Amino acid sequence: MKKAGSSFELFIATRYLRAKRKQTVISVITVISVIGVAAGVMALVIGIAITNGFRNTLQRSLLGATAHVMLLSKNPDDGIANSAGLEPQLRRLPHVVDVSAVLYEPTVLSGPVGAGLVFPAEVKGIPLDETPEMLRHLKQGSVEDLNRNTGLPGIILGSVLAEKTGMRLRSVVNVLGYVMTPLEGRHLTYYRYRVAGIFETGFYEIDSFYAFTSLRQAQILGDVQNQVNAIEMRLDDIYAAPEVAEEANKIGGPKLEAKTWMEQFHQILAALSMEKLVTAVTIGLIQLVAALNILITLMMMVMEKNRDIAVLMSMGAKRRQIRNIFMFEGVLIGVVGTAIGLTLGYTLSYFADKYHWVKLNAEVYSVPYVPFNPRWQDGIWIAGAAIFVSFIATLYPARNATRIAPAEALRYE
Repeated sequence: MKKAGSSFELFIATRYLRAKRKQTVISVITVISVIGVAAGVMALVIGIAITNGFRNTLQRSLLGATAHVMLLSKNPDDGIANSAGLEPQLRRLPHVVDVSAVLYEPTVLSGPVGAGLVFPAEVKGIPLDETPEMLRHLKQGSVEDLNRNTGLPGIILGSVLAEKTGMRLRSVVNVLGYVMTPLEGRHLTYYRYRVAGIFETGFYEIDSFYAFTSLRQAQILGDVQNQVNAIEMRLDDIYAAPEVAEEANKIGGPKLEAKTWMEQFHQILAALSMEKLVTAVTIGLIQLVAALNILITLMMMVMEKNRDIAVLMSMGAKRRQIRNIFMFEGVLIGVVGTAIGLTLGYTLSYFADKYHWVKLNAEVYSVPYVPFNPRWQDGIWIAGAAIFVSFIATLYPARNATRIAPAEALRYE
């Protein structure tokens, strides 16, 4: 019986929404209400997709250049001399799938473009038996060429860095480093490297600043003998990084400190999280406007259907059923608007990401276009929030509908 009652109320609500109006303004406001809900949902889907896109792009690019957990010396001037003894212990930790001892060496590069011009760079020395994620698909060249006997050591440059220095594949680039001589002691000098490859991540800060060479060549460049300054760990679950870092600290001892990718990029990730919240709150105001339209629509509909309500009540319809009719009407407006908004939001996000509709200045925003990453999980809470707001907007008009007295409403009919 309860199901039959609900079907009756839903049937009447649907008829009221589709019926021709004596007052055209009610139909117009109804359409505006649907459009308002759809616009709010669509804007929220796109806004959240942009925030997710930036977060995922930055996270993927940054983690491709660094690691999920890094074991560093607490004193930046000190290296890690016993890395060979630490690596086997770190490999046995849960979630750790790869461990690499690397050397980061800040330097400057110069090439044939612009006499006397130099460009800052970070040269990362890597073990030749392990290929970092970001170097597995090079734009040009190959990682194997780093160790190829060509008379000069090999180096792999970021695409923007190669463009700035005028470097092409097989070109010779000058890299500033240290050398120790009996007469002059330790002093700066330029080392010559041959470009073995060019990588491109799409993230400007990495492509314009990073270069890779073999670990041995990086040690020669920094004149640090057999030392490294970081032990990088990659995990099968990046969100297990805090637990792994805690265990790595125990292994590393008092002179070493483990840092997670969350700690390294805390400011960027925090800014993106705040941006997501601000986006949801700001665009959510559109839903409030749509809810106000629904409230106005139902209030006017209650006044228009005054006689119909009285007839239904005189025929035995309960006040609860009358209330449900108008609540169903408001929820139907919300559901239709939400369905349209979700469809438009996800469709536009898909094509905008696929065809890179919104271009950006990579030097300013680090990425050449706005990335869109719509997630189905977001669609669930967005739809739930939109329908809930629409439901709240129905409460007052539905309550007013139940206060109509049949005898008074039909007295002059």
